[in-house]
Amino acid sequence: MVEEKNRYTQLIEEIFFKYYKEGNTEIEFERSDISRAAEKLKIVLPKNLGDVLYSFRYRTQLPDSITAKAPSGSEWVIRAAGRSRYKFVLVTRSAIAPSDVLVETKIPDATPGIIAKYALNDEQALLAKLRYNRLVDIFTGLACYSLQNHLRTTVAGMGQVETDELYIGIDKRGVQYVLPVQAKGGADRIGIIQIEQDIALCAAKFPDLVCRPLAAQFMEENTIALFELEQTNEGIKVSAEKHYKLVGPEELTAEELEKYKTRSF
Repeated sequence: MVEEKNRYTQLIEEIFFKYYKEGNTEIEFERSDISRAAEKLKIVLPKNLGDVLYSFRYRTQLPDSITAKAPSGSEWVIRAAGRSRYKFVLVTRSAIAPSDVLVETKIPDATPGIIAKYALNDEQALLAKLRYNRLVDIFTGLACYSLQNHLRTTVAGMGQVETDELYIGIDKRGVQYVLPVQAKGGADRIGIIQIEQDIALCAAKFPDLVCRPLAAQFMEENTIALFELEQTNEGIKVSAEKHYKLVGPEELTAEELEKYKTRSF
């Protein structure tokens, strides 16, 4: 894994600095630049060429050599710019990570044992726990229904986009919502690019529904941080955050239940 990351780092640095000029706020490049960079650096290309970009768009931070070229309070992200085209874009820094001072709320764990036993990875396990424990409903206050997971489609100006799971919700007034969810294991980061794509997907495919983009992340095995995000003039921001700890019924005491009644939120 370390060797692969080093290989990806070399490729993305080569592409960035090939086009970078002092003062740039956008740097366009093509997918084929990966092949040209590999040839120049004499690097064996990964079998999945797109994983180089996917890694830096959604999983890991860009190399220090690139982040150092961002002014204070800003960061570089990679956005799609059409079919097989991308661009580095300078945006306001927007770290989306669980707060370490937020209180937890205990929820009796309704995940079927056989599902917990055979969950294949963190992302799938997290999506299953959200679904079986109705955490999207609890967090948003809506009645929510999973429409599709790993929805992959095309959005004009972005190309292909994918969201981990898509819920449809309805409130007590009858207003209908679309709720895209991005799910991350504890080691991965929640990227603003994925949230931007989710918002664009909802605008393109569900224009009559209210879009409420969500993100979920494992903090520990059974502790889940849920975020609601919002597009603002300063970029993607967190509008709500809650932490839920899934526990056995015997772990939720009468004293804790009484305490929950006095919470102001």
